Amino acid sequence: MTIARPCPLRTAILARREELVLLTQELIRIPTLNPPGRDYRRICDFLAARLEAGGWDCTLIRATGSPGDCEAYPRWNLIARHKGGRAGDCVHFNSHHDVVEVGHGWTRDPFAGAVEGDKIYGRGACDMKGGLAASIIAAEAFVALYPDHAGTVEISATADEESGGYGGVAYLAEQGHFAHVDHVIIPEPLYKDSICLGHRGVWWAEIETQGRIAHGSMPFLGDCAVRHMGAVLDEMERSLWPLLAGKHTDMPVIPRARALRRSISTRSTAAHPNRPRGSPACPPLRPRPLPHHHRPPLSDRRGYRRGQSRNHRPARTRPRDAARIHLRDRDLFEVLPSMTARDAPVVRTTAQAIEAVLGQAPRYVVSPGTYDQKHIDRIGKLDNCIAYGPGELHLAHQPDEWIGITDMVDSAHVMALVLQELLA
Repeated sequence: MTIARPCPLRTAILARREELVLLTQELIRIPTLNPPGRDYRRICDFLAARLEAGGWDCTLIRATGSPGDCEAYPRWNLIARHKGGRAGDCVHFNSHHDVVEVGHGWTRDPFAGAVEGDKIYGRGACDMKGGLAASIIAAEAFVALYPDHAGTVEISATADEESGGYGGVAYLAEQGHFAHVDHVIIPEPLYKDSICLGHRGVWWAEIETQGRIAHGSMPFLGDCAVRHMGAVLDEMERSLWPLLAGKHTDMPVIPRARALRRSISTRSTAAHPNRPRGSPACPPLRPRPLPHHHRPPLSDRRGYRRGQSRNHRPARTRPRDAARIHLRDRDLFEVLPSMTARDAPVVRTTAQAIEAVLGQAPRYVVSPGTYDQKHIDRIGKLDNCIAYGPGELHLAHQPDEWIGITDMVDSAHVMALVLQELLA
């Protein structure tokens, strides 16, 4: 399989460079913050108006009943479709439209979309409105050159990836919207010279230590839950972390570091806790496990591929003074690793496109964090899926987040060449 000469598409993409910059700026200026889920309908309406003007069929889908969905913050998604003049495959570009909170440390307006040199700044510029804009420009350029292309091109802008994707891709997959799709590219910021084959898994759990209330003047009559938690953390330092440090993975995770990361957050409550809860109108945005029929029994598999051993959860140990410690633990959230084979059609075609545009063979990588490939794989039952898009992974969620304009142009060219090979 040889990709055709890229000159016409390259010319078409370069002619749309300023349009690509403007589209990225316009997307950044819609502050789709998650939480709480702001302006989801606004960004879907904006994209639908643009794409419908170009002859695309657009459908807006609300993920009714999903976590966080309510009348104040409904979970809206967009699917845009362009059907060709003859039978063929369906190529789907999926991007999430939500962005994380702004946070501190910005030196620029996070929602201005300022251009400085070859960079566009703003919250979501890198993760992943720049990738969304690049995929739209790529698809529009391809359709303009090949209006009677084979098959179907689809673009989706989906909700809530930053909080698990349950109001976005998971909902769409459960409703069958990927049943007809043959190839998926997710333009996450994982470097324009790399093909991301998948992501690691994750397992979250909660440990709660319990004490006994007492008057402040007579603490000896009570039992301190904080001291119990200290004993648990001490046992983790002495026993658990050395076990985790010895684990490894053959998956090409970037950045190259330990195969596993450790993350502990603690929460202290008073004797009469007042824990935050979701309001009756808006279900809480806490992570939820995958539906039971989509997942096997729980274990810590963050560093494993499907098919590898799952019996490596360390035996539970008891902290010092265990007889006096009252604790309970529960599983919160689990995602299995996902990785597409290197010989999958979308991988091979994208690799050839990268060589044609950049003049070098691609790197094959795996993301350290999960993204919506998990839902396309596990619920949608489609393993011909990759992440490929502009941007540098370490810039995601940072202050003064930015996306490179040249990177977006090159990535758009790669995505357009993939469409040319698969559908033209």
